[in-house]
Amino acid sequence: MQPPPRQLTLPLPVREALGREDYYVSRSNGLALALLDDWAGWPNGKMILVGPRGAGKTHLAHVWAKETGATIIPAADLPGADIPALVRRPVCVEDADRIAGMRPAEEALFHLHNLALAEGRALLLTASAPPRGWGLTLPDLRSRMEASQTATLPDPDDNLLSAVIAKTLNDRGCLPAPEVIPYLVRHMPRSFSSALALVDALDSQAMGRPKGITRALARDVLVRMTGLPDADD
Repeated sequence: MQPPPRQLTLPLPVREALGREDYYVSRSNGLALALLDDWAGWPNGKMILVGPRGAGKTHLAHVWAKETGATIIPAADLPGADIPALVRRPVCVEDADRIAGMRPAEEALFHLHNLALAEGRALLLTASAPPRGWGLTLPDLRSRMEASQTATLPDPDDNLLSAVIAKTLNDRGCLPAPEVIPYLVRHMPRSFSSALALVDALDSQAMGRPKGITRALARDVLVRMTGLPDADD
């Protein structure tokens, strides 16, 4: 008797859903979303969206850009950008904290900041920490960033954590068994980074398994990643 054929494992591209209808609103992120919706009332026309990796900053940036007609640009790309052309419309600068110590990028952001304010264009920046912790070396830029209003995406509550796991799995084309996500949320560390790490591991381990992501697989991955005792509830 021949063994059953093995299922092919093809790494499919991730298609991230970034529409407003794809963004799950809970008590933990509702205030940040409300502040972005009120962009016309931002002090000096600028806002910094702060949150850890996986918190949904890029998602919200795309929602905001679609609603305002804004251009999105990584902060590291600013030195080669046409700043006057950028500020013809609202602008979103992603990962602004990552250019700390990069003098050309800091100077370009300073120029963009001042020109956007002078032209009355809304300016949204995203970062993983508040400006005081960025380590900017250009004093004028540092003072302007630290004086900006911030909207913070805090650690997720259970509903948001469930939604993040479900959306990220869906973006990867993974369909978990119905009991998997509730099980993970009961036992996993409460952070976006843990959710993303779990999804990476589940996606990898599920390749080639005809049953996909089962609770048994989720339990094995969770125990292996966290080192916590096994849980059966």
